[in-house]
Amino acid sequence: MIKNYRKNYLKRLSSVLALSLAAFASSLTAPAFALDDAMTPIAIPAQPNAIELGTGELPGATAKESWHTQYGSFFARNVTVATLTPFLPAKGKSSGAAVIVAPGGGFRTLSMNNEGWDVAKALADKGVAAFVLKYRLIQTPAEMDAFQKSMAEMFSGSGKKRPQTQQDPSVEFAAQIADAEAAFALVRKRGKEWHVDADRVGMIGFSAGAMLTMFTTLHGKDAKPAFIGNIYGPLMKMDVPADAPPLFIALAADDPFFGNAGFGLIESWSAAKRPVEFHLFEQGGHGFGMYPKTTTSTGWFDNYVRWLDMHGYLKPKN
Repeated sequence: MIKNYRKNYLKRLSSVLALSLAAFASSLTAPAFALDDAMTPIAIPAQPNAIELGTGELPGATAKESWHTQYGSFFARNVTVATLTPFLPAKGKSSGAAVIVAPGGGFRTLSMNNEGWDVAKALADKGVAAFVLKYRLIQTPAEMDAFQKSMAEMFSGSGKKRPQTQQDPSVEFAAQIADAEAAFALVRKRGKEWHVDADRVGMIGFSAGAMLTMFTTLHGKDAKPAFIGNIYGPLMKMDVPADAPPLFIALAADDPFFGNAGFGLIESWSAAKRPVEFHLFEQGGHGFGMYPKTTTSTGWFDNYVRWLDMHGYLKPKN
């Protein structure tokens, strides 16, 4: 039965993989305030606390990891080696809970500030250890001009079409799922050092990172997140396992990718009598993350923290 519900859900997800690629526009759609939208190549920034996860190099990769800035934020692409960067609460402030943070970007780039480091820092400030997962990505052209051209062609429909296959995402995204599983294993292995309780490690993802969060929850063999967050990811109906973790969802009604795709995931979780909280914001678009927009979507993080508190994750275990 477990294999069946995973297989059915993953097959349904294959129908929105094209949207997950289009969701790369989260880094192409400007926030609701004036910032430089030009993609400017930069040297790979120092990441002294990043820990290689040991999942190996991306098979068949030819382009090397590169970074650029846009909207005042850092973005990584062509990631071939997965890493995990800890953001720990101040000494004596840890609740013992932890969150694996998975940035989005259509599996072609990672929004490292807006959906990674900024989220992790805010969580650590609340006493929750956070770990930013820089997972391996689908390869894109190495040169910035060629990269931008390829993305423009993909969005316009004039580029090379994605094969219409029924490829199981658990196979197609096996590398990314392996990265997430390795992240959970590492956090639990070093839990004593990082003041993390092994049974209180959750995951939150944004856009494609939200998809990876669902993949990891349903297909990961040993990850078993204690709680999960789906931030502007697809909300398709699914068969919910009896032991599904509490789920937090945030989405803007004007999200161009998932705002009009229905709310089957919420209905499914509720029908299975599993904990679910859903925030639908009137405005916010796609990719609002930690950007300080004037829309109420900016409040998603405060809502998420209150949800964590409601479930007891802001306080140490008794």
